[in-house]
Amino acid sequence: MRDILADVDRWQKEGAAVALATVVQTWGSSPRRAGAKMALASDGRIIGSVSGGCVENAVFEAGVESLKTDRPQLLHFGVADETAWEVGLACGGSIDVFVKPLNKNLFEKLRSIIENEEQAVAVTVIRGPSGILGREILVHEDGNVTGTLGSEWDDAALKLANDVLLNGISQRVLINENVELFFEAILPSPVLIIVGGVHIAVSLTALAKTLGFRTIVIDPRKAWGNKERFPHVDRIIQAWPDVAFEQVKVTCSTAIAMLTHDPKLDDPALKIALNSPAFYVGALGSKSTHAKRRERLLDAGLSESQLSRLHAPIGLDIGAQSPEEIALAIMAEVVNAHRKQNQLSVKREADLHLIK
Repeated sequence: MRDILADVDRWQKEGAAVALATVVQTWGSSPRRAGAKMALASDGRIIGSVSGGCVENAVFEAGVESLKTDRPQLLHFGVADETAWEVGLACGGSIDVFVKPLNKNLFEKLRSIIENEEQAVAVTVIRGPSGILGREILVHEDGNVTGTLGSEWDDAALKLANDVLLNGISQRVLINENVELFFEAILPSPVLIIVGGVHIAVSLTALAKTLGFRTIVIDPRKAWGNKERFPHVDRIIQAWPDVAFEQVKVTCSTAIAMLTHDPKLDDPALKIALNSPAFYVGALGSKSTHAKRRERLLDAGLSESQLSRLHAPIGLDIGAQSPEEIALAIMAEVVNAHRKQNQLSVKREADLHLIK
């Protein structure tokens, strides 16, 4: 949604009717994952993509029909289908796409959530009786709910939405033989938190910004953590880790890198990071340095399970030597972890859970 938000907002202000198409499940080599969106306006404008281009025209026609009839549609395109060959989906994958007229009230709430970098879950009835098909609710991270699916379905939807809020993974869920819901995790932009304003951090924050991450540098040492040294960073916190992490929200969209080589800074930060939902935690240092770090953290009460989350020595092994190369190795490992999180989402998409 983030990539089409501005256009959809502008179209609505111009008075155009808008339909929204959302990928709700993929199989095989489909180029777009669940949650990918395409919007179309009543005057023929299109923004976004649900397939990388191969089924867009068929989805557009379905969207136009939904706007005329005010009826949502669940579409399936697969390589074994005649329709798939007609629209060009011959690449070995298949997708399900749900198309419906845009819910203006929920869109306004969703726009606020995205702009404020908050987390939420959008729940949509993608299969069911005509009376509830296309109904949506928005479950906010503070527990508030916008909209209703109907009293018969709200409790089950809310329970599952809370699970999605915790793990950040979109999923399609079969409630019973007649009703199916799509739970879409609305996540903040990915964030990279760096503990230690060392020379590597200068290159690492620049590279992270290029890749679309928001960046935060934590360092109580003013000579290391300051705006002159990091003019491009979104936020600098000149405080010790225990105080600094009280000022930031760590989510499943957060990566954390320890770069100081100083146990007084790295160890307290690691205790916090390894108990957080961050998708990546890494620490700079050689194998021998890491062995000593492990012993200290185990003595401090961390478990083997928690320490198994730690990437150390930090970064992919590309033979990096310069600060810039080390930053590249670290960011490559962060991106790899982020994509594996997305792959887990794709795997979940294939599991239809029956709630009895």
